[in-house]
Amino acid sequence: MSNMNLPPNTTLTPDGATQDPSNAEPQVAQTDREPLVTQMESTAQDVAPATPPHTPVQAHAAKVPPPPTLAGRVIWYIGGAISILLGFRFVLALLGANTANAFAHFIYSVTTPLASPFFSLFGYTPSYGVSRLEVSTLVAIAVYCLVAWGLVKLVTIARPEGQ
Repeated sequence: MSNMNLPPNTTLTPDGATQDPSNAEPQVAQTDREPLVTQMESTAQDVAPATPPHTPVQAHAAKVPPPPTLAGRVIWYIGGAISILLGFRFVLALLGANTANAFAHFIYSVTTPLASPFFSLFGYTPSYGVSRLEVSTLVAIAVYCLVAWGLVKLVTIARPEGQ
């Protein structure tokens, strides 16, 4: 093949393609396309499809639990709110937050009735304004989450699977 038939500023690549600098994609000569297409068709025929078109695809995925009912969502919301408040209490106690602060006072006053049943587990006496690791508050968070999970399971236990 000679360069006489090529447009100006066009180069010939080793594989027989022509490339114009103004066009970034190489242009393959017409005679080179046929073997490439034939090669692609033969490769496509050699590869078997993943599933034959006449057989249905059977999914062996894990069963997806039904979405929670309205009662289940309310239970999770209340359980989440309690856990978040107790989490704030844990962080404030860990950092030794001053009870003179309005936010710290609010969190301590709201969460004391929720956390107090667990104070005697580890011999804890609350002292505010001093940095303390309240393990009893972490236990309270875990217990309230488990109670919320159990109540949601109780609410949805009688539901048929499709509803």
